[in-house]
Amino acid sequence: MMSKEFSFVGKRVPKLDAPEKVTGQIAYGHDMKLPRMLYGKILRSEYAHAQILNIDTSRAEALPGVRAVITAEDIPDMRIGWARDHPVLKAGKVRSVRDEIAAVAAVDEDTASEALELIKVEYEELPGVFDPEEAMKPGAPVLHGEAPNNIQEKMRQSYYHGDVEKGFSESDVVIEDRLTLPFVTHCCMGTSFILADFSPSGDLTVWSSTQMPFLYQRDLSMVLGIPASKIRVIKAPVGGAFGSKLDMYPFEPICVLLAQRTGCPVRITYTREEEFVVGPTRQPVICDVKSGAKGDGTLTARQVSMILDNGAYSSWGATTPLVMMQTISSLYRVPNVKYDVVVAYTNNPYSGAMRGYGNPQATFVVETHIDMLAHELGMDPMEFRLKNANQSGDVTGQGVKITTCGLTECIEKAAESVTWKAKRAKPDARGVGMASLIHVGGGARIYPSDGCGSTVKVDDFGKVTLISGSTDMGQGADTVMAQIVAEELGVPVANVTVVNADTDITPWDVGAHASRTTFVAGNSARLAAMDAKSQILEGAAENLGEKAEDLDMKEGKIFRKGEPEESIPFEKMVRSKHFRPDGDIVLARGWYEPPTERQDKEFRGNISAAYGFATQAVEVEVDTQTGEVTVLKIAAAHDVGRAINPMAVEGQIHGGVSMGLGYGLYEELVVEEGQVLNPNFADYALPTALDMPEIDTIIVETDDPAGPFGAKGMAEPACIPTAPAIANAVYDAVGVRIKDLPITPEKVLKALNQKKESEEEK
Repeated sequence: MMSKEFSFVGKRVPKLDAPEKVTGQIAYGHDMKLPRMLYGKILRSEYAHAQILNIDTSRAEALPGVRAVITAEDIPDMRIGWARDHPVLKAGKVRSVRDEIAAVAAVDEDTASEALELIKVEYEELPGVFDPEEAMKPGAPVLHGEAPNNIQEKMRQSYYHGDVEKGFSESDVVIEDRLTLPFVTHCCMGTSFILADFSPSGDLTVWSSTQMPFLYQRDLSMVLGIPASKIRVIKAPVGGAFGSKLDMYPFEPICVLLAQRTGCPVRITYTREEEFVVGPTRQPVICDVKSGAKGDGTLTARQVSMILDNGAYSSWGATTPLVMMQTISSLYRVPNVKYDVVVAYTNNPYSGAMRGYGNPQATFVVETHIDMLAHELGMDPMEFRLKNANQSGDVTGQGVKITTCGLTECIEKAAESVTWKAKRAKPDARGVGMASLIHVGGGARIYPSDGCGSTVKVDDFGKVTLISGSTDMGQGADTVMAQIVAEELGVPVANVTVVNADTDITPWDVGAHASRTTFVAGNSARLAAMDAKSQILEGAAENLGEKAEDLDMKEGKIFRKGEPEESIPFEKMVRSKHFRPDGDIVLARGWYEPPTERQDKEFRGNISAAYGFATQAVEVEVDTQTGEVTVLKIAAAHDVGRAINPMAVEGQIHGGVSMGLGYGLYEELVVEEGQVLNPNFADYALPTALDMPEIDTIIVETDDPAGPFGAKGMAEPACIPTAPAIANAVYDAVGVRIKDLPITPEKVLKALNQKKESEEEK
């Protein structure tokens, strides 16, 4: 199949929405306005932990232009979040500076902001807890009565396979360390928004930047008590998501409540500061890790204990241990693994989903220790990885069934790109490092269904409309879906229109996450296109007096196989179906459910239908006088199954590398006693275009048999291994190991000084 020539699959097709976006014609949520629309604003807590004594809204209610003011007293007790531990409006107690106390709707944003200033809240400040280890100790301030030890019990997990103690006893080298990782946040160009409107009959329409319209519809129904059949969710164009739009947050039901109270459409949009302070984060990690290997480089055992800072409430960040577990159990062939994790409540910002969904943290832990083991053994870190690399056909101790695996090729090609052998271990303050990954690439069985529905309609003029449950949040999924349908039907990509993002129109889908869209929605779209093709060829067979199996479609024409010179235009054959006495339309459907399984009580099971692998190799230069790290080149070799659109794959890799570079060198949401101290782009350091190194994108194709035309998901993996590869390169350059991110000049210089002092003492 790899040698098969395709018409549209594997071609560099520009994104279908590119013209609208580059000309500024696309309407994002912030551009949306409806007649009589009001503007919503939310008053948040002044304290990280406090008792609410009194709320006086009278002056705000009297302000001209204010149409509604609501507090917890005005609504039923509504709780959201993964553990349903998060009140929409807070009564009695606040647990973070994000906490929503009151909300207003007014005729313009200035009036709404002024109204917030007129609301007076009396607090009694309570002792806070901001360190997850301290939070779990006896006597620590308790955040939730149902968690007296501040532990989110649903996510206290323990996994093992093999016998780690036996593995360590058989090891020639055993190393132990503690690694720590910080708060970082998504930094989407478009801040969060919602627009809610009720019809005269009581039906609710919500425009949102959600990544999962159908689950969002369900969540709104559950919290608001409105039947889901009376809720329509329309996904507006998304100005960046990266997991931040995966959950539902309090501002969204608050907006609906304001619309319900006023009888007018209400829109809430975050300011940039709100996006930093209120938006979800990638959760910090404290990790104790122990690894062992034999003298010949064979991995023997891996033991990992993690403490995650859950923040004040449980969003999707509380569930990332499930993804972390996969990397810890299954990246490289490790016969003995033990993993323990505890998720602790603190008065810090609460964590959500962020690109990689726990895997950037887990991969930093694993790949840092892989590098350290190699150095302890005196082995080349590349050779050490090759010796233990996963292979096609492997079944890991957790039950992960690896159908196709290009990890070996990724390691070799990334190393070749940075001339690994020539540059490694040179005493010139330059160094090379690498890191690999495993990630779901064929959906992820988290819900009872991981499926997606599609329909394909073909009109009189040969125009094809794909109506897909999938969600495009800027990653280019619509373009890939159009290529898949065009390939199957033999029509130009320009003839395919993709319609999605409206729960009243599109079939069901579980949403855009887990790098699942190309694999799951792509298979669904292909099945619908195959059904449409079958209908068209059956009609053509009747007209031509041929058998359907002897006909084919390509370049907008229908012809006998092997005889393309004698053909009938595609659209003519579709029209002919309409004009017969027993006329019909071409309307096809497809449903794809990946052949996966939910994990059992011991967290074993093949959660994905395919797995993506990658290796990134990095060359750095370290200024030993200042500690500054300059990344000179990143070679990113990714096993994508098949690149449906190589240009889109390269774009994902470039974007992911940028995020990984930020995680490795620059980014940290600075939080002190629950307060975010750098809530803006001036103080939150992101890599700019000037900081980006040369990036060599290396596409490794392994042609996965379950993927559409062999494709696997690859969007999240692009950001996962960058940070540990940089850390490993810094060690190769100057011999200091940075075990907590970001790798700032101060940390490098401090480590260099400590190394110098240690050498002088010897």
